Amino acid sequence: MATTLEEPSTGEAFASYRPLDDAVLSARIEAARRQMGAKLVILGHHYQQDGVIAHADLQGDSYQLSKSASERTACEAIAFCGVHFMAETADILANRPEQVAARGGKRVTVVLPDLAAGCSMADMAAIEQVLDAWSDLGEVVDLSQIIPVTYINSAASLKAFCGKNGGIVCTSSNAEAVLKWAFARGSRVLFFPDQHLGRNTARRMGIPLDEMCIWNPHEPRLGGNDAKQLLKSRVILWQGHCSVHAMFRPEHVDAMRTHFPDIKILVHPECPMEVVDKADLAGSTSYILKQIEQAAPGTQWAIGTELHLVKRLEQKHPEQVIKFLSPVVCMCATMYRIDLAHLCWSLEHLAAGTPVNVIRVDDETSRWAVTALERMLSVQ
Repeated sequence: MATTLEEPSTGEAFASYRPLDDAVLSARIEAARRQMGAKLVILGHHYQQDGVIAHADLQGDSYQLSKSASERTACEAIAFCGVHFMAETADILANRPEQVAARGGKRVTVVLPDLAAGCSMADMAAIEQVLDAWSDLGEVVDLSQIIPVTYINSAASLKAFCGKNGGIVCTSSNAEAVLKWAFARGSRVLFFPDQHLGRNTARRMGIPLDEMCIWNPHEPRLGGNDAKQLLKSRVILWQGHCSVHAMFRPEHVDAMRTHFPDIKILVHPECPMEVVDKADLAGSTSYILKQIEQAAPGTQWAIGTELHLVKRLEQKHPEQVIKFLSPVVCMCATMYRIDLAHLCWSLEHLAAGTPVNVIRVDDETSRWAVTALERMLSVQ
């Protein structure tokens, strides 16, 4: 399993940072960055608040951030302003055996400024639940014909499970290509943890809803299914979701179209199927960014994804009309836990050589997780 080293951000040591105002914290963050120079890489996920993003060396999606940081040869420490599974992926990619060997046995230290920054979606598929489900499925179908596919938004242990069992990792950008890869190797897919991305992708590929089923890990028998349904299903969807994207509703789309007849609806594929069906466009965060960047001036957009990202696009593109799709504030609460106080606290400890909130994935888990990730990279 992935383990954390040092103590979480509680107690007197961190408490002294909380009363400091943003200007002081920002100045101290920059001082720590100057002290460490190229040895330090600060990663900022798109959903982070603006004050934190301002200090990031790289901004982007979780996988691309981890990959980019791992390719920086001078990097000795990564501060990931994101959530737990993202820091795990950074540790896995930056500390592959060949890279550690090239650095003379030295590992890159990966820290998560606040260990409480988790992901509700990732937590919905615990490895113990997945192992139980795999065992139960084996009573009904041939496990050799089930290809497990995990979304990148999952724990390292799930990525390792896929690696061990002939499976693969996907992102929201390459989910369709990954599912095609899986169906070339088996007759069924177990997709976790986000049911909406799995369902929306499978439907786009022409797989009907009656050939999909939901696996509820809290049901005592076969995930709430009967054997007949499992045998009929080509896609078995884990009952998980993103708490941010699941809040968008079809009526939000209808209301936007009523008030702004010329508006285009652009949503993330983690949104429910009913929302994606009503939208004009659906795609990953990078797809959303590309659509807005390429849009003509005066274009009207309602975007269904995390609030901080939408507000940042609105500020960056004043030549367009950009609105948040939902009337309800919808942001990633756990991502929001990363603030200037936690970032400053973690960076100053890194600079002093006493890192806190270190994320370290054990070697066995890391090895199999890399296997699943490398399969993803081989997909065209």
